[in-house]
Amino acid sequence: MAQILTAQILNRASLVAALAVGLYSPIALARGHDYQIDPVHSRIVVRAEHLGFSHAQGTVSNPNGWLFFDPRDFSTARAEVDIDLRRFDFGDAKWNEKLASRTWLQLESSPTARFVSEHIEPIDEHRFKAHGVLSFRGTSQPLTLNVRFNRLARHPLTLKRTAGFSATASFSRAAFGMDAWKSMVGDQIDLQIEVEAQRKRRPESTETAG
Repeated sequence: MAQILTAQILNRASLVAALAVGLYSPIALARGHDYQIDPVHSRIVVRAEHLGFSHAQGTVSNPNGWLFFDPRDFSTARAEVDIDLRRFDFGDAKWNEKLASRTWLQLESSPTARFVSEHIEPIDEHRFKAHGVLSFRGTSQPLTLNVRFNRLARHPLTLKRTAGFSATASFSRAAFGMDAWKSMVGDQIDLQIEVEAQRKRRPESTETAG
């Protein structure tokens, strides 16, 4: 009888151990969550060379979109971001009006830019490259974001799980049909991006198929 009880205890212990290993294995832990971009605390700075004198800078506020990631494994991360280019501000009303024209942003027919990630390349626990596609002005081109994961914690005021990221990227304006004034404005456009996002269940209607 003692041997039978001992065997039963050992079997139960083995089962518990197996369950524990399964629950805490990397595969089981690799569960990402959706995060909605906070438009108030997210912003994009745009820089372009001006006649070799300086780099003109403008900002785009209130981006909207969704992130999906597991902070322990960014290889499965995804991003879909929409940017209302009508919010582009160069700090001067006349320059903002010029940027809205067909020569530049062509806001009348193409007011929104969209970035969708396609592949994530982890570098270390805090950095990764987000390879994706940027679309605006009727054109889509590949774009790589160099991303740094800053922090994931419960916000002290909203009490919501909040994530913060910083990113940089560059692209050719000519690749999007903005090839005017080559002698005055540099072709390379540099982006500095700051994003905060709050954990939230994503409505099924906003998800992209596939």
